[in-house]
Amino acid sequence: MSHHTPHVKTRGGGKAAVGNVGRPPVSWALPGILFFAVFAIVPLAIAVYLSFCRWDGLNSPTPAGLDNWTRLFKDPEFRQAAWLSLLLTTISWAFQTPVALLLGVWAAGRQRSRAVLSAVFFVPLLLSTTAIAMLFHALLDPNFGVIKEMGPWFGIDPNIMGTSTGALLTVAFVGGWQFMPFHTLIYQGGARQVPEVLYQAAEVDGAGMFRQFFHITLPQLRHTITTSSVLMIVGSLTYFDTVLIMTKGGPGTDTTVLPYLMYRTGFQTYDLGYAAAIATALVVVATALSLILVRFSGFGNMRSTREGM
Repeated sequence: MSHHTPHVKTRGGGKAAVGNVGRPPVSWALPGILFFAVFAIVPLAIAVYLSFCRWDGLNSPTPAGLDNWTRLFKDPEFRQAAWLSLLLTTISWAFQTPVALLLGVWAAGRQRSRAVLSAVFFVPLLLSTTAIAMLFHALLDPNFGVIKEMGPWFGIDPNIMGTSTGALLTVAFVGGWQFMPFHTLIYQGGARQVPEVLYQAAEVDGAGMFRQFFHITLPQLRHTITTSSVLMIVGSLTYFDTVLIMTKGGPGTDTTVLPYLMYRTGFQTYDLGYAAAIATALVVVATALSLILVRFSGFGNMRSTREGM
């Protein structure tokens, strides 16, 4: 007797299989586990160890007990950097999420121009962060950049990078400009998995495009939003090359976020033990925020939205 796996037609026109399927053996995950252990767990363990040591990068590390951590919690520069990192993360999330969600839902449709426009929109994701930072640094140069000529037309101060608010917002914009296509792709995939039958039923009930979006699309994408948000939080908390190239932590220390403070402490003052403590604290903060988001979003209890259909 043959077994037929039922399918449900989705928003993107494809079919998604419904039903229980056997899980692959654990051995399939061994390459990924080994890769993660070698390139993530081991370096993290080394950083944690060095956070309890004094090390200048040349001589052998010497035990320092809790000195680095005691200094960390008393350091006003660390507290400012932590606040700036959280502020940058919040701005980046508030800027990227609505735009990426709307673009992702649009890109999941069947518009004639969708494929071409989507391909053009995804180009920034293919460029390196360093190249993009250098590009915007040149464009926003108050003496020679495009901002000098075009800024006054839009009421923008050509020296926008010379102000604390302007520099922070610029870093958030540049990061969003590059990585928003990635999150758009996540939302596009999620929107294409929404069963078409839900929209058909809504149309029968007389629901328009906006009601369908707020009552069907958004609820169906709640776990996709959580996934995108976790990746966005981790990415925003680890902004480094953009800050290094565009602002160098300035003006003053107004864009000195935790990764840049870690770099400056470790590779400019050669206090690598304290830099390791900053790095470890950054990992703890990023992990805690991610777990809190997953816990309160209900992502950990996620179930299939097609069960029983």
